[in-house]
Amino acid sequence: MTSPETIPADTSPLATYKAILRAVIENRPSGTRQRLAEAIGKNRSFISQIINPAYATPVPVQHLETIFHVCHFAPPERQAFLSAYQAAHPGRLEVVDAERPMRRLVIELPDFGSPDLNARADHIVLGVARGLISLIATNDDEEA
Repeated sequence: MTSPETIPADTSPLATYKAILRAVIENRPSGTRQRLAEAIGKNRSFISQIINPAYATPVPVQHLETIFHVCHFAPPERQAFLSAYQAAHPGRLEVVDAERPMRRLVIELPDFGSPDLNARADHIVLGVARGLISLIATNDDEEA
């Protein structure tokens, strides 16, 4: 784990949390970047940008819980990451805390016998889930 003590003091909070995220991902099994990219509906290149301190691309706040889940953050890693994230983006975490609570749904799909077919099935299911999530914003706008 990259702890705050191993990161230079002159590093920006953005670079600090990216360094923590990179260290966590690099200490996980091969394929973690791809699984993370699929889970948040992005390309692997986006994952490379959000873990590289040289890029100003922030980690989108709506993906934090997915990142913690897919990358299996240990409590100290999560706390160090969130402290640096809060310093880099004041107020963003409060917005997440104030939003509608989320629930996790685990589904089992058959193995279609082909990596391409399995990926297509995963893409369809993730697309449906994203569509359902977009209903939250629509419903909240109508109620306001």
